[in-house]
Amino acid sequence: MKSLAVAAIGAALLLPVVSGCAAFTDDSASSADGVEVAAAFYPLQYVAERVAGDRLGHGVTVETLTAPGGEPHDLELSPKQVADVAQADLVVYERGFQQSVDDAVDTNATGDTVDAASVVDLVPFREHGVDSDEIDPHFWQDPLMLADVADTVADHLADIDPGHADDYQANADDLRSDLEQLDQDYTAGLASCERSTVVVSHDAFGYLQRYGIQMKAILGLSPESEPTPADLAELQDLVKSEGITTVFSETLAPKEVAESLAHDTGVKSAVLDPIEGLSDETADEDYLSLMRSNLSALQEANGC
Repeated sequence: MKSLAVAAIGAALLLPVVSGCAAFTDDSASSADGVEVAAAFYPLQYVAERVAGDRLGHGVTVETLTAPGGEPHDLELSPKQVADVAQADLVVYERGFQQSVDDAVDTNATGDTVDAASVVDLVPFREHGVDSDEIDPHFWQDPLMLADVADTVADHLADIDPGHADDYQANADDLRSDLEQLDQDYTAGLASCERSTVVVSHDAFGYLQRYGIQMKAILGLSPESEPTPADLAELQDLVKSEGITTVFSETLAPKEVAESLAHDTGVKSAVLDPIEGLSDETADEDYLSLMRSNLSALQEANGC
């Protein structure tokens, strides 16, 4: 369902748009106009596509604002992407994670919105053992939190397109079942490990700590930051004292520091995927398969 004000946006990225989108009233309206969803980055795209189900490409389109291979933290919206936000019937995003998306939603969105940060209970990095009061946005590392977002997306799609409300709810139920099984697999898979400490590139995995592991980041809150010599010396001592076998770098971020630490301490280097976005190497994967790959890597590294 396209807003009549979209054509006025052009290159003037964040000019106010005043027209809105009405909910569908019957199946014929929905099939004629379609439902347009803009998802800010990959986990939210995955949720929207799963909730759309068989209607994806047949009445529902999902546009992602963060291109595959792009770093979502650094996203700057193009004029076309601002237009995508403006004309979308539903924007699924996470306030506080991507400022350019927040700005576009505040100024241009004319349809419905789902803010994941208002759906799940985000916690400060401090609760994950990091000396910072900033909020940790990486909630999708907890499958049950992602399931809550899926339920909310289904509710909003049902309001927009009531003729297919039962389909959206059934699809969200199926996704929740998959995510609950994933949660159970993580709980069982990390229950009996020889080691509990995991050295990672940066603090993107804190929500996994509810499964009994402890994350120690090399780079802190930003994948672009640099550790001090004192930080590296502390990590080298940690690797040796804890018997750590693996230092994890991550996709979509530089690997040199993690690989250097692994080399200097004589342990293996491996990759964990923060699942912020797909890349050329993971184009055929999805959230579930990437989370399972991460679980296998953690089990191997920690002797589970």
